[in-house]
Amino acid sequence: MRTRAAVAMEAGKPLEIMEVNLEGPKAGEVLVEIKATGICHTDEFTLSGADPEGLFPAILGHEGAGVVVECGPGVTSLKPGDHVIPLYTPECRTCEYCLNPKTNLCQAIRSTQGQGLMPDGTSRFSMLDGTPILHYMGCSTFANHTVLPEIALAKVRPDAPFDKICYIGCGVTTGIGAVINTAKVEIGSTAIVFGLGGIGLNVIQGLRLAGADQIVGVDLNPGKIEMACRFGMTDFVNPTEVSGDLVAHLVALTGGGADYTFDATGNVVECDSRLATGWGRSDCRCGSQSRQD
Repeated sequence: MRTRAAVAMEAGKPLEIMEVNLEGPKAGEVLVEIKATGICHTDEFTLSGADPEGLFPAILGHEGAGVVVECGPGVTSLKPGDHVIPLYTPECRTCEYCLNPKTNLCQAIRSTQGQGLMPDGTSRFSMLDGTPILHYMGCSTFANHTVLPEIALAKVRPDAPFDKICYIGCGVTTGIGAVINTAKVEIGSTAIVFGLGGIGLNVIQGLRLAGADQIVGVDLNPGKIEMACRFGMTDFVNPTEVSGDLVAHLVALTGGGADYTFDATGNVVECDSRLATGWGRSDCRCGSQSRQD
């Protein structure tokens, strides 16, 4: 079949909208019509050329939601018409990683996924002249249709809005997971979140779910306040509006320092240890970071 996609032809160049060929699903694979997709900083990072694992040409995108169109031989957990979310980290539920309580970073298709290929070592996408186009993070949601392994799809309820649930594939799970699974924030905690983008907002949401008492958001953009408050932020600090030492200001605001701090800025920075209380955990980084000098 043919479908439309935004193709990353090479690093540092704008995406090109074009018709592409898409081969149908093979054994254990599923054809999905993408109804909505988010744009993550990781997509931009790869397109910029700074990603050492970036390969081209490719169809980027890994935050998506859609409807199953066709299932390949052997698919048992999904059927046409099911609503799904693509998973860039699949769940085979049988590999050593899936069975280990310390992680859920499934390795079943990691080697081929990292090469932009399906588990059989080939791509389902190609240009109209036959030139192969690589998959991206096993998802390629910047296309109207895509093919994924069955284990890389999560079935969701049919009344869930596509434009909301597409973010669950990356931003929501990253932010909430950092709070609940990595930091294991306790009820009554105090936390500071640096960066109120998609990841930071979901860190705040996770803190609210975990029962944190004080949730301080730090960002340069006051336009983030309304949304952050809806997610659970209790205090907002704009560093440009703080006279004097920002760390001292935050320590005073939190009554001696935070139990947890989360860096969701997208930059590798060192959170000042003075932000933590005597028992606090400082500098839990969330999402994909790139070093900027």
